[in-house]
Amino acid sequence: MSATADRVRAILEGAQAIITSSHIVYTSGKHGSAYVNKDAVYPDTARIAELCRFLADAAAPHRPEIVCGPALGGIILAQWTGHHLGLPAVYAEKAPEGGMVLRRGYDKLVAGRRVLVVEDILNTGGSVKDAVAAVGAAGGDVVAVAALVNRGRVTAGDVGAPALVALLNVALDAWDADACPLCRDGVPINVEVGKGREFLSRRPVRP
Repeated sequence: MSATADRVRAILEGAQAIITSSHIVYTSGKHGSAYVNKDAVYPDTARIAELCRFLADAAAPHRPEIVCGPALGGIILAQWTGHHLGLPAVYAEKAPEGGMVLRRGYDKLVAGRRVLVVEDILNTGGSVKDAVAAVGAAGGDVVAVAALVNRGRVTAGDVGAPALVALLNVALDAWDADACPLCRDGVPINVEVGKGREFLSRRPVRP
């Protein structure tokens, strides 16, 4: 592991953002025993500033001209990464018809520019893929995606970008709900992070 990856892990652990030995329901619907809780680190501006300096350093060789992040978490990362690169920052938001879109005049800011898309945690890469598509639809040229953590073995091809860099790569087990060994063993679902609360609300109540 590189010195940067070691430091990133230390920052996340210091913020208690890495959860292990739990029963998590991920956004994808799969279950697992570990989770990277980016919301635990966002309130600490010093930690976020340092993490985004690493993102900026990793992305600089791709010569971006503007930074874009998917709402919500990507907004903070885009701002700080843009700050370290000395570049403007915008964000993509969910579109009513699905996917993401650049509004608020941000489409005009990315048009014809080299764009860096940033994200916190890559699970399936769906949010980033939508953000990359939104930038392309607005006439921007995505030159790279940069993420704090890649926990889903996501590739550049998966998100439709020419390059993908992640500060920390973490391989976490994930199972379909109906094949989850934690469910089988009766391990309580964590309702404080992930989608555990929503999963339980949809599960039929046994008589």
